[in-house]
Amino acid sequence: MARVAEAVRERLGEASVVVANAGIAEGGPFAESDPMTWRRVIEVNLIGSAITARSFLPDLLSTRGYFLQVASLASIGAAPLMSSYCASKAGVESFTQSLRAELAAQHVRVGIAYLNWIETDMVRDADQYSVLRELRAHMPPPARKVYRPEWVADRLATAVERRSTAVYAPAWLRTVQVVRAALPIVVTHFSRRELPRLAARTSFEATGLLGAGGRADADAALRRADAEDSPQ
Repeated sequence: MARVAEAVRERLGEASVVVANAGIAEGGPFAESDPMTWRRVIEVNLIGSAITARSFLPDLLSTRGYFLQVASLASIGAAPLMSSYCASKAGVESFTQSLRAELAAQHVRVGIAYLNWIETDMVRDADQYSVLRELRAHMPPPARKVYRPEWVADRLATAVERRSTAVYAPAWLRTVQVVRAALPIVVTHFSRRELPRLAARTSFEATGLLGAGGRADADAALRRADAEDSPQ
């Protein structure tokens, strides 16, 4: 990321807007998840966001710029069978709020984007697994809807133009903030009743990393392992 920041600086000048959007996901029961895969989701989604901010922070301080962190509905309300993803997105929310307070006096604006399901390869992969397909099917109707990437991108662009503190796509996600304190109770009550029913008719197994980003990350890890095992 340091090399990326330097390349951007040489080609385009100091960055005045940085969007941290890298993300991967996996689903399935925590007890059956691969520890390295679980950890990798945290590394990419949370630590990767921090590395992005750190790499471009000198530019943003110089330009009094804007840093936008892409988060998720999972930042507000955690769901069962998505522990690594929810933990990573809750982490980026806290990281963003801390960074916002830290940089306020230095005139760098920091925003966070709360997004729902988007029609990307990661979500398309998720629907192929019963564990995640059933999870989405049991969400309230508005929360099941999948949104076009172009529609979401337009709203993120508007947030960048306005240097928004927060952007919600769709807008109704803002209302979830009002009731977020009650969500763990509601989710636990629902899960206690519904998860055994779902497990009786479909297997809940770990999905591995989802989407093209997840597959690329897994392939890169295999190549690194092969290189380490090869005789010199």
